[in-house]
Amino acid sequence: MKNRKVIYYTDELNDEFSSAKITPRKIDENYKYKHGKVWDFCSWIIQNVISMPIKVGYAKLKFRIKYVGKEKLKDYKSSGYFVYANHTQAFADTFIPSIAIFPKRNFLIVNPENISVKPFGGLIEMLGAIPVPGNKTAMKNFLDVINEKMKKDYSITIYPEAHIWPYYTGIRNFKSVSFKYPVELKKPVFCITNTYQKCGKNLNKVRIVSYIDGPFFADKVLSLREQKEDLRNRVYECMVERSKNSNVDVVKYVRG
Repeated sequence: MKNRKVIYYTDELNDEFSSAKITPRKIDENYKYKHGKVWDFCSWIIQNVISMPIKVGYAKLKFRIKYVGKEKLKDYKSSGYFVYANHTQAFADTFIPSIAIFPKRNFLIVNPENISVKPFGGLIEMLGAIPVPGNKTAMKNFLDVINEKMKKDYSITIYPEAHIWPYYTGIRNFKSVSFKYPVELKKPVFCITNTYQKCGKNLNKVRIVSYIDGPFFADKVLSLREQKEDLRNRVYECMVERSKNSNVDVVKYVRG
């Protein structure tokens, strides 16, 4: 593509290229991870009824999105599971997995910045955001709500790359720490790999094609630490292979 943006990076684990600069809210023991039935009902209405047509419309109009492998989720309609995806869109990543998973409710583990913009923080929470805790007490509450979502047969999406690299077509190295959740809760894992592909009559447009793979299960023969690493490696390798389907660079990333 002519005149494409070039971004220089030095650390694929920690460099962040989101344009938003937000002071994060403190997520401590006072943060309320669980709410009452009325709040939860309103959250469901906003998450899966009111906002869903907007999400679908935006994804189709902006990205001409196409999903490959949605049928793999059908056998897990009545089971909680975790989804891992590459992080390449600041806004769309909040709902790309949710569209594929619908009508199951999908929640997302997010950085505190995502719920820190007033007055929208509460709305983001109602849309399914679960912020990462900031201390040990908050961690207990965080783990309790994750366990609760799994018991209710919901899904939870995690972006293991942690930082947003807009339109990046590779898969960045990521740690295995977030894979402790499916290992400890004995839940299946799926991955969604968002790729960027040429489309249109003259192949002059770009679309997102999202590949869904899984389920992956922890190998119980291994120790808990080894299970995390093994599960991470299998998901990572699958995503790397799928990412090879990208055939256009909207943004060029150069190590420098």
